[in-house]
Parts: sequence; structure tokens; C-alpha cells
Amino acid sequence: MYKLLLGILTVCLTGCLDTKEKTLEEKNQGLVYCAEANPVSFNPQVTTTGSTIDIIANQLYDRLISIDPVTAEFKSELATDWKISKDGKSVTFTLRKGVKFHTTAYFTPSREFNADDVIFTFSRLFDVYNPYHFVGDANYPYFQSVGIDQLIRQIVRVSDYQVRFELFNAESSFLANMATDFAVVLSREYAMQLKQRDQVNLFDQYPVGTGPYVYKEYRRDHLVRYYRNPDYWKHHVVLEQLVYDITPNGTTRIAKMLTKECDVTAHPSSAQLSILAQRDDINVQKETNLNVGYWAFNTERPPFDDLRVRQALAHAIDVEKIMQAVYYGNGIRAQSLLPPTSWAYQPQAKLPGFNPDLAKKLLIEAGLPNGFDMTIWAMPVSRIYNPNARKMAELMQSDLRKIGVNVSIVEYEWNTFIQRIGEHRHDSVLLGWAADTPDPDNFFSPLLSCTAAFSGKNPANWCDPEFDLLLTQALDTTDLAKRKAYYQQAQAMIVRELPLLPLAHGMRFQASSADVEGIPLGPFGAISLANARKK
Repeated sequence: MYKLLLGILTVCLTGCLDTKEKTLEEKNQGLVYCAEANPVSFNPQVTTTGSTIDIIANQLYDRLISIDPVTAEFKSELATDWKISKDGKSVTFTLRKGVKFHTTAYFTPSREFNADDVIFTFSRLFDVYNPYHFVGDANYPYFQSVGIDQLIRQIVRVSDYQVRFELFNAESSFLANMATDFAVVLSREYAMQLKQRDQVNLFDQYPVGTGPYVYKEYRRDHLVRYYRNPDYWKHHVVLEQLVYDITPNGTTRIAKMLTKECDVTAHPSSAQLSILAQRDDINVQKETNLNVGYWAFNTERPPFDDLRVRQALAHAIDVEKIMQAVYYGNGIRAQSLLPPTSWAYQPQAKLPGFNPDLAKKLLIEAGLPNGFDMTIWAMPVSRIYNPNARKMAELMQSDLRKIGVNVSIVEYEWNTFIQRIGEHRHDSVLLGWAADTPDPDNFFSPLLSCTAAFSGKNPANWCDPEFDLLLTQALDTTDLAKRKAYYQQAQAMIVRELPLLPLAHGMRFQASSADVEGIPLGPFGAISLANARKK
């Protein structure tokens, strides 16, 4: 009798477990992520657009190394080890064996990842003989803005699984830049197949990586669809399918969350958080993030080439009112370009404050006693650093009217917006930056360096050799105290010359259904859904 009961109990337990596993398997057939914009490309090398990087970088690709979000230490990824020479001018990476590239409808790999892929990927940035260097007008915005394309002298193939980056000079942020979401590794074999078919233009739009998901389809203004990578080298990927629902309107994204059309949504605004907080079936994650929202002036266009005009505009706006009406207490007013959590942060006492009378006086000194007309370009999407650029622009429009400055607000679809800002068609723009690494240079070089201006990624269109020298000096040393001193001088110079006005540092939010887990928010970098699952 005892054996009979034990047998029945075992069968019941087995049946229950099988049913539970089947239910979980059914749940994890797919996850829908409401994204705020179409991807501009499927290769992180050729864009710095945060909405695009969130969709593609960590889902499709891997890097040689990454940065631990807690300890800020470098972690092995496609590279298992790395050694820096005594003079700092060469870095040797030992590569991971047994990593497979994606098999897709348009590519089947015949070999595993090796040194050839690393050399192809990064030589594209600087080698004019690389057949892909000039594809897309040789535009590699992040790498060009931080000078990586000018730093690498050559990449040497030591063996199938070892490569050596030889640099023109030692640079303290080189490894940090190699750990960003832009430094993904691409397939040389796939690239060469496209070249043979005279289809190199497809390389950045039909991706092949080694990441947790495989590209399936993209329908503009509708969706991006990925399937699970069955050969992912890190771990088993739970989700069978991952879909990005392209939903630019923030209110619509929240409505889709409430009606269960989306499992996760990006960047819910501060105003929407109270609605979400009332729901037991929705979780809201909140994370302090290395970012800054700013107002940049096109310093090559009159009258914004006059420092007094830029100062007048900065003194005319009430930032405290903006903090209350746009951030709803979920951000802090910026006292520098760097956020307070950066190790090089120094609050700037001379940052312009709200003073309309001084603003009028400065305009008179600049020969504009009757004011002038100008545009403020407002982002059409909600981002960490600016949850509602349109509302912010309207508040600024009202303030500026009081000193005789008439503002027209300009908006475009996100990808068009970014393209035209890069062409410097704006008078001023409300934009921001979310850091890719904890290194302070990640704020300065991509936003305000001369190389960033030349590549169209410096929204202030500002180039100052003195500022660039400070950045170079900071990168030429590994002495933390010296680096900090240079970056503090850089922060003071931004306030003195005012190519842009730092406004706020926002909190990063993410809303998800209560049954979704494994999508952490980090202090820097893009979102990863490699471990996403439904419970």
C-alpha cells in the first residue's frame, strides 16, 4: 500500500512539474518591448542614438570586454584575457574559443569567431583599405568623437585567438571605450560574402552577431523582431521571440502597457509614474544613471557665436520651474556637465542662474536691445535626461519672450531630427547624453571635442583647442588625481564659454509587467534583454 501511494504521489508531482514547465515555456514564447523610435541602423558602430543602441547592441552582439555596473571593473566577454604593455601603447587580447556567429535567412557561417573578425571590425574605423571603411560615408560617430580612429596604429593577428592593438600613444580611456556598447564585434565572413555580391550597403542593416538574439525582420514604424539564438555561448536564452513595438508616443506606450499589448516599456515619464504605481500588475524600476540633459547653442551661427547672447539666454530661463514641471522631482538640477556620481564631478558656482534683468543687459551689450527671433529644437522622444522636451521648450519660450526673444519650437521624427542636428541646421537644441562608461571622458569628448564637431555629433558645433588640450592631457596620464584636475578645468571652461547649458540629471525608469524579470537597469550603457523571462 505504501509503495502504491508513493508511486501515485511521484506521478502527481511529475505531472505537476511537467505542467508548470509547459506553462513557463508557453509564457516565454515571446516578449514585447515598447520602444520609442525606429532604429537608425543595426550596427552600433555607425550611430550614437540611444533608442537604437537599446534595441540592437546587447541583443544582437557581444564586445571583447564589458564593465561591471557595480564594481566598475573590466569583465571578460569575447576576450578572456587582456594585457597592456609597460609603455601603454599596445593591448593584447586573448579571444574566447567556441563562439558561433548567427545563422540567419541570409547568412550561414562556416567557421567560429576568431581574430579575423576583431581585426575586420575595428580596422573598418581607420583603415582606408578595409572594403567597408567608406560604406556609409566613413561615419563612425562615437569612435571619431573620442579619437579611437586616430589612436589605433594597427591591429596585429598574433594567432587565431589572439590580437594585439598597437596604438600611436598610451591613452587611459582606451579599455573603457572598448567596453562600450559601440565596440561590438562583427562577422568578417558575412562582410566578405556581401562584398562578393556587391551588396556592402546591406551590412549595417541586416545584422549578424554573436549575441543572445538573431535578427528576423524590421518593419519601419511597426516592429523589430528577433528570435532566440540557440547557439548563444554564454547561457540558454529563455525567450523564444523578442519583439520591439515601435511606439513614439509616450502616452500610447503606457496605454499599451495597461492593456497588456506590451510587456515592457522604455522611459515612462514622471507624470505617468503615478498611474503605473497604482497597478499591482506593473512594476516600475528606478535607477540613478550617469546622464545629463542640456540646452546647446549652435556657436557657429550668429548671434549664438557671441558669448554674451549665450549668457543672456541662460540667465533668462527659470530652471527650477523646469525641474518641477518636467522632472516632477525625479531628477536633480545640473551644477556641471558631469553628474554628481562621477568621480571627477565638481559643482560650478558660476553656472548662470535665473536673472532676467541681467539677461536684458547682456543683450543690449551684444547690440540686440530689441531681442531677436530664434528656434529651439525639441526632441520628439522621451529620454532619461529629458522626459518631455516639448514641455521644456514651451516653458523656455515663455521665459525668453519676457526679454524680447521670440522662440519657434521645431520638432521632427527622431531619426530626421538627429540627422538635421548633425548637419547643424538648428539655432539651439534640447538634447542630452547617457554615459556608456563611468570614465568622465565619455561626457566630454563625444559632446564637445573638435573631432565630435567635425563628425557632426557636437550639437554646439563648438571647437576650442584649449578645451581639447585639457582632454588630451587627461587621457595621457593614468594618475587619477591629475586626470581629475584636468577634468575639473574642463568643467569650468564649459561654464565660462557656455557652448551648452547643463540643465538636469534624470533618473532612469522602466515599467514592466509583474511577471517579467531579468531586465536590470544599470548606471550606464544600454538595456540588455539577454536574461529576460516571464515567471
